[in-house]
Amino acid sequence: MAESPAGLGTGRASVSTVLDFAWTAGEFTATEVMAGTSLTRSTAIDAIDTLVGATVLRELPNARAAGSYRSGRPARRFRLADDLGVVIGVDAGDTHLAVSVADPLDRTVVHHRTDLDPTQTAHARRTTILDRMAHALAEAGATRDDVLAICVGVAAPVNRDGVSPPHPDGFWERTNPGLAAALADWAPIVEVKNDAQLAAIAEGSAGEAIGCRDYVALLASERFGGGVVVDGHVLHGAHGGVGEGVVFDHIIGVGSAFGLSHTLQAQVRAAFDSGEIDRDSAIGRLADADRIDPRLVLTAAASGDADALLATSRVGATLARVVGVLGSMYDPARVIVCGAVAESIEPVLAAAREVLPTQLHLPAPEILASTLGAEVVSIGAVATARRAARELAVPRLAERRLAARA
Repeated sequence: MAESPAGLGTGRASVSTVLDFAWTAGEFTATEVMAGTSLTRSTAIDAIDTLVGATVLRELPNARAAGSYRSGRPARRFRLADDLGVVIGVDAGDTHLAVSVADPLDRTVVHHRTDLDPTQTAHARRTTILDRMAHALAEAGATRDDVLAICVGVAAPVNRDGVSPPHPDGFWERTNPGLAAALADWAPIVEVKNDAQLAAIAEGSAGEAIGCRDYVALLASERFGGGVVVDGHVLHGAHGGVGEGVVFDHIIGVGSAFGLSHTLQAQVRAAFDSGEIDRDSAIGRLADADRIDPRLVLTAAASGDADALLATSRVGATLARVVGVLGSMYDPARVIVCGAVAESIEPVLAAAREVLPTQLHLPAPEILASTLGAEVVSIGAVATARRAARELAVPRLAERRLAARA
């Protein structure tokens, strides 16, 4: 974030310190504030009282009233107010839309996921997204006045103003149909970000990259896109294009940015057409259908089916080339395969791990499957909106309330 809790002003540094402490403290006393910060008792108490007066902190019943008082003077107890507002996280993928309304701390109030028509016009798509957000907000019993921050993930590069560059086929303009401008009056803070970058934030906060400072979150179900973290920082680029998957159109042995679901289906069909997979086998019968369900192939590979393992080994070789490019460019310690496909992708990862060391000169990164499933971008969007609420929106709210009382 560009700013910090110093939004409360240089004369209120102690108030900012206590507010920052309160976000992760749960219930706390002034003594615990002193232990967790460098504030003296009198300064801590003054800052707490200021935030209680601004209704950003709530004073709880003391130990005597709560029935746990033993002896001595009961300590005053506080916690962050539970009615500060809500945040909204949105995953606006090419073919799906997920909307989450959450409190600023840890509870999701409403979450809906639905399919999107990929042939929608930009205008129709924008209308759909705004309508679903309004519906979720109403279901949560909140209004726009309650929204502290919004974060939307889109399948496109996004610059720091939330705008996507032009795409030769208009794809990016359609997947990000002017959302930053359309949402500008919805909340004090609106962020539109690339979906893979939000996947990286999710993995770092709740997934396989906790404690790791160098990793790539590879969205891989429908199209390849990487959220890149180096030295603990999510890389962005001038247009938000770091990790954009179009590079794989030009990599021999990969050939396109289409993800693992597409690649697995293509490999099954190719092996079927060449006669390597028998028409009467279990995988052969799948290949003879209009659409091959990748999950069935992956499940069969996990149980040892030879035809399925043939296909997953070839997809694993493709994935190894993808990871090899990412490894050579960014030198990550881990590459985490994300998206709905991650749940059953282990047979492909096993094959990729065998090939990967030949694909780069640096030590090969560890390849892991995400545990966050299809909601990885939603999780990253909510986490980003919560961070904006903590660092910007709530300090500004406290400042306004204190100014109104002055």
